[in-house]
Amino acid sequence: MGTPAGTAAESQSRNADQVQSEVPAAAPAPAQQPDQTGPARVALVGVHGFGTHHLRNLERLQAAGVVELVAVADPQPPAPGAVPDTAAVFPTLPELLAVTRDLELIIVATPIQTHAPLGLAALTTNADLYLEKPPVASLADFNTLCDAAEASGRSVQIGFQSLGSHALQAIEELLASGTIGTLQGISATGRWVRDRAYYKRSRWAGKRSIDGVDVVDGVATNPLAHAVATALRIAGARTVDDVASVETDLYRANDIESDDTSVIRIRTAAGLPVTCALTICATESVEPYVTLQGSLGEAVFHYTEDRLTVTTPAGQTEQVLGRDDLTENLLAHRREGKALISPLLDSGAFMLVLEAIRTAPLPALIDDAYVQWEGEGESAHAVVVGIEDALDRATREHATFRELGLPWALAAHGTAS
Repeated sequence: MGTPAGTAAESQSRNADQVQSEVPAAAPAPAQQPDQTGPARVALVGVHGFGTHHLRNLERLQAAGVVELVAVADPQPPAPGAVPDTAAVFPTLPELLAVTRDLELIIVATPIQTHAPLGLAALTTNADLYLEKPPVASLADFNTLCDAAEASGRSVQIGFQSLGSHALQAIEELLASGTIGTLQGISATGRWVRDRAYYKRSRWAGKRSIDGVDVVDGVATNPLAHAVATALRIAGARTVDDVASVETDLYRANDIESDDTSVIRIRTAAGLPVTCALTICATESVEPYVTLQGSLGEAVFHYTEDRLTVTTPAGQTEQVLGRDDLTENLLAHRREGKALISPLLDSGAFMLVLEAIRTAPLPALIDDAYVQWEGEGESAHAVVVGIEDALDRATREHATFRELGLPWALAAHGTAS
């Protein structure tokens, strides 16, 4: 799932496992074409975790007369006062759809492994779909969802909120002007901290799969997925056809199945290298950023802050730009034909990264000799020794941790340094 800026709150609904993961073919109530002159009728699936962000955003939009939140679905009921008194509450999406008519928008903000069945159920209605990131947990599910969206004629927006930043247009203009010269490479750097409690918040946290169902909750696919998606968008890699190759170098310091410290190296169909060096085992959390490496300078985009810094021999400039809300954008697309910011098909490049991670060997365990623990109890968090320097080198050199000869990477693979 995402955050308004792709921030540290990138977690999903805490009601994790009994969520509507097995959704039967929904039989939505007969619906006429919704009245598109008044507030848009919206349903929200998942009201906890990141769903609380959507609740706040919908409250803002409802106060402005843009939407009406008519129903929510979640096995764990919302807290008192969390949803409007006029909104109906259901435990599952099928139950909601059975009696809720004339929806224009369904927002799904639930655990990763539920995205595919819930998204498919939503596409049986006349409503458009806002699906939190990552879209689904496998490339096969992505293809199924794309086919369903095409067959239904419904529009699907994926919740990569950072793609709504006006800085992306500024970056296009920057590159067109030649200010930083020829673009030679792009990198994404993510340094966050996650404690033991983070991996105990739900049964799916840190899992590659549950009971044979793909989850793929790794550093690049969930907490720092915006870093990958933003770097790909800037590189011009949107669809599956825009990516030539994906290489993974995956590690874990925590006692989990998935990776928490990784390098993902992508080469676009145009030949541009895109290297993402990411960890949630840093000394301290720092706002993630994407770097554009040019022949005459560089640009750094802190996507959680919409802040763009450009450095050339002539000096340094910095600007903070605005961003478009993806929910409002989807409604404008439905009612006015405005282009979607983060359409489903444009997540194809990201899904190739997720698929490479899903099908890669188990992440290598970093030896305890290279991991320090800070804090006590459930608040303790792992720190990979020298990780800040490792991330910097990996992005500058477009190299994996193993290629850099880092001792913990070599030891994890049983290679002598």
